[in-house]
Amino acid sequence: MTTPPYRIEQVSLPADVDAADVGEFREFVDLCDELALQTWGNLDRSASAAARLQYWRDNPYSRLRLFFVRVDGRMVARSWIRYELQENLSSALLHVNVLDSFAGRGIGRALLQHAEALAAGDGRTILQTFTEHPADFDVDGPNLIRPATGTGELPAGASGVRFAGRAGYRLEQVERFSALEVPAAADLAALARDALTRAGGYELLHWSDSCPEEDAAQLAVLMSRMSTDAPAGALSYEPETWNVARVRHVEDTWRRAGLSSLVAAARHRATGELAAYTVLQVAADKPWLASQDDTLVAASHRGHRLGMLVKILNLRRLRDGYPEVQRVITFNAAENDHMLGINIALGFKPAGYDGEWQRSVVAAGNGTPN
Repeated sequence: MTTPPYRIEQVSLPADVDAADVGEFREFVDLCDELALQTWGNLDRSASAAARLQYWRDNPYSRLRLFFVRVDGRMVARSWIRYELQENLSSALLHVNVLDSFAGRGIGRALLQHAEALAAGDGRTILQTFTEHPADFDVDGPNLIRPATGTGELPAGASGVRFAGRAGYRLEQVERFSALEVPAAADLAALARDALTRAGGYELLHWSDSCPEEDAAQLAVLMSRMSTDAPAGALSYEPETWNVARVRHVEDTWRRAGLSSLVAAARHRATGELAAYTVLQVAADKPWLASQDDTLVAASHRGHRLGMLVKILNLRRLRDGYPEVQRVITFNAAENDHMLGINIALGFKPAGYDGEWQRSVVAAGNGTPN
């Protein structure tokens, strides 16, 4: 491996946010916030130091490593690489960001090459990354790039697009980042009445933070189907296997990260199967904001307006239980016409777009790409 032109250092995670050795971690969190402000102008897509510490720790399902570069003593760029440990053992997700005032110096390229070398050392031959783009460009205008799906677009001249393309990554999917101003202007009662005409064989249920024991195994089935039933463009993803222990791990991580979670679900009366679920989360340090986590209607239960019904139920619970929330944010694959249609009917507006990129590399000792 060629020695990088900049010193790349790994972040050491402290035991907790009040530990004596928390300085470097706090500095890295501040850098992450500065990078978010640089792209979005707000911290909606950021998290607190305590939440990040929980999400960045190793667990039985994934391993994350974080790195930074200093210039004249100041952190100016970051990278990270995440390895899945149960599925997708040939893949790695990596990401690189540089402060605009330090761009053009080769720092991003050095961080990317470093992350790619780490992935190769772990036997990962499918490399994935993403770019972030505010909704400040004309989606019907010129000079756009589209993914292999043919749906969605990004500005071809954006620095992240050019960086990923030069590094050999291919745009495989575009995700729309959307926001809903609360209270929603949509007539939720009318939308619910219309949806209920198609959902006679189903009942709605809900819980907060922890799934009732009698439904946990069924929820694990639905969470498994997120990896098979949700659109993934041309990205390489293997089916995930979930059980109750994995569900409880995620719920515990949410709690330790300071998130309150609202879950709404639909059950098929005839079989007792959970057919759909959706999750909204509110962070204690961001009472004005709710984040939409997963929403899924199992493929075998589609066509009954269950996605609309569970989302409306959760929005009503959010309004009643968290009156300080002013905005809800969510993400959808650009080709997911059905879920996008639900969100548009509820009043969500485009706030930005994420590009999902991928490249395959040659495994060590193998002359052919994977």
